[in-house]
Amino acid sequence: MNTSSWFAVRRELPQNKKTILGVASFLFPLLIWCMVSYLPFIWHPKVLISNPGDVDYFQVGMLVDKATFRDELSNMQSTGKIAPQGQPANPIYLPAPHEVAKAFYTGFTAAPEQHDGQRLHESLWHSIRIIFWGFVISSLIGVPLGILCGTYSAVSRLNEPFVEFFRYLPAPAFGALAVAILGIYDGPKIAIIVIGTLFQQILIIANTTRKLDYALIEAAMTLGTGRIKLLFRVILPGVLPDIYRDQRILLGWAWTYLIVAELIGTSSGITWFITQQARYQHFDNVYAAIFMIGFLGLGGDLLLAALGKRLFRWNLSANKE
Repeated sequence: MNTSSWFAVRRELPQNKKTILGVASFLFPLLIWCMVSYLPFIWHPKVLISNPGDVDYFQVGMLVDKATFRDELSNMQSTGKIAPQGQPANPIYLPAPHEVAKAFYTGFTAAPEQHDGQRLHESLWHSIRIIFWGFVISSLIGVPLGILCGTYSAVSRLNEPFVEFFRYLPAPAFGALAVAILGIYDGPKIAIIVIGTLFQQILIIANTTRKLDYALIEAAMTLGTGRIKLLFRVILPGVLPDIYRDQRILLGWAWTYLIVAELIGTSSGITWFITQQARYQHFDNVYAAIFMIGFLGLGGDLLLAALGKRLFRWNLSANKE
């Protein structure tokens, strides 16, 4: 095997190597997780009690520190009492992969233990709706304004100084104000996502628009193209593939703001599910919900990438992803 071909600088890899490296990027962290979970000599700082013996405060299924277990074991042996028994284990906040896989399945099939709880897919669907409306509203404002800022210097000078200032203001700081104006339900959550993505969106899309080869604009103006046609026939087709890619990245930011947004107003969505499960120390369900967000985000991005190849067939860089 030619090792140098794997480390070629800024050269396109063959599809088989892309697939191998893509699978390895997931298998390597999973391997580390399995080693930490199933190999006691790597990291098992706790002891899972299987028989408490004569230790009055030990219970079956209880997790105790190894030092505590050793002290009690020594005390029971020195006094001739029944010694406790247990096996090495990880802390409760680090479940094994098979426990998370089981929780992932039961999160969709089993009814929640809490009377006010939701199933995993129900919580996730509520969060998806919040993400959708927040990002749509942000895009309806940010994309046109960003293109105009990147095209016309006057529009840029009128908007970008304020946008630069506002983007440094943390979106969660507007939570109380959003609740006061929009109520306690989904309105303030959507508003936080809009605030968190809109101003970044304007600046990124404006910068992307400025990267369009100016020779194309000059050629169009030389041929007598009017301002409206220049915008819709030259600039938009030239920058749409890159703006589409920017939107895919910004959609990931919207998911990041979702966790903060759902803590505002009424408790709902995937954040409420994670908070409830962590409160009752069901950390296998917590990991399952977190992974579900990742799977959904990655799957959505792959679908958008495939759609981009069909929408922008003329763009070579978009078709290399």
